[in-house]
Amino acid sequence: MKTAAKPKLRLIDEYFKKYAENHQNPGNERIHWVCVPLIVFSLLGLVWAIPFPHIKFLGSFNGMFNWASFLIAFAIYYYYKLSSVLSYFMLMIVMLFCYLISLLVKWQEAGGPHLWQSCLVVFVFSWIGQIIGHKIEGKKPSFLDDLKFLLIGPIWLLHFVLNRFRIKY
Repeated sequence: MKTAAKPKLRLIDEYFKKYAENHQNPGNERIHWVCVPLIVFSLLGLVWAIPFPHIKFLGSFNGMFNWASFLIAFAIYYYYKLSSVLSYFMLMIVMLFCYLISLLVKWQEAGGPHLWQSCLVVFVFSWIGQIIGHKIEGKKPSFLDDLKFLLIGPIWLLHFVLNRFRIKY
């Protein structure tokens, strides 16, 4: 009598399973729910702040196309290859982050702190939170084994939200 073979996991599910191995502690998970989105936001802001050359044919869109555009395109493409549904939701989240970053740029133009300064503060404190979370967990961050897990973290959180709403990814 043959037993039914287990269905092979999709690559995205294999990544989530591997990522989850280092994220079992509830305290670490809560820290990740705060710090991972803040790291993504602040990283986008830091890359956005890198001066981008004025390109004539962009016209009034100069300033909205910047180095962060390339980072976004790469990440969304990577997510699309893993799961189109996750990539669409991440694109919506990134669009919200871009809007918030544009507000920080307006604040900078009105005399507030530079974009890179605001984002650097958020980035540093978020990574401190991540380090504390992994100390609580007692395990090293997944990306120390494989850098792709820096990209997996945000969609690992997102997949819980989609599962909660019974949206198949």
